[in-house]
This record gives sequence, C-alpha cells and structure tokens, in this order.
Amino acid sequence: MFAENKKGKTTVETFNQQNTIAKGTTFTGDIISDSDFRIEGTIQGNIKTPGKVVLGKTGIINGTLEGANADIEGKFSGKLMLTDTLSLRASAFVEGEVEVGKFSVEPGATFNATCVMKGSVNEINKVEHESTTKKQAK
Repeated sequence: MFAENKKGKTTVETFNQQNTIAKGTTFTGDIISDSDFRIEGTIQGNIKTPGKVVLGKTGIINGTLEGANADIEGKFSGKLMLTDTLSLRASAFVEGEVEVGKFSVEPGATFNATCVMKGSVNEINKVEHESTTKKQAK
C-alpha cells in the first residue's frame, strides 16, 4: 500500500517540474525539454519545448525559442516561434523574428521585430479563399 503511494507521488512530481537557468549562469548550446523553463541567466543557443518559457528580468536569450507560450521580462534576440501566446512585460526587450498565435504587450516594452500572427493569417487566408471560390462558382 505504501509503495503505491510513493509511485503515484513520483509521477505527479515529474509532470510539475520546471527547468531553471539561474541568474549568473551562462549556457551555450541547444536545449530540448518536455518541461517548462524559467530563465534568469543567459542562454546562447536554441530552446525547444512544448511548454511555457518565462524569461525573467535578468534573463537573456540569443538564439531560437520554440514553444507554446512565453512571458518575457528580460532580453530576447533571435527567432521566436510560439504556437499560443507571447506576453511582453514592461521591462521586455525583443528583437528579431516573431511567429505567434496571440500577442500581449504591456506599455513600456520594447519590440523591434517582424511579427506574424499565425491564427490571424490562417483566418484571413480562409476568408480570401472562400471569396475567391464564390467568385469562381458564379
């Protein structure tokens, strides 16, 4: 009976774990993980995760970030590809290329990037396709 509880607890802990790059830490290279991230240090490279990345005020990423969601308070430079939401806090600095589903910006954030919102583009293309199809049917 006690062994079953320990197994269940370990499984729950595995899903709730978060990777952390602490302030003062510099990581050079590519990171691939199934877990979320909190970054307060510096990353020179690429990050790929199906989860959420939080870039704290002291955090810096120079490279590519692929994930579902990101909250940015620090500095990002490179290519950012998110399937869901990008939230920029007032202290955020973002430059490069951005592809997102949704986009939220607090006043004071710096955003010097090209931006494509995937959800909107798909909807626009669908509407244009439907109107072209209707014209061709007439």
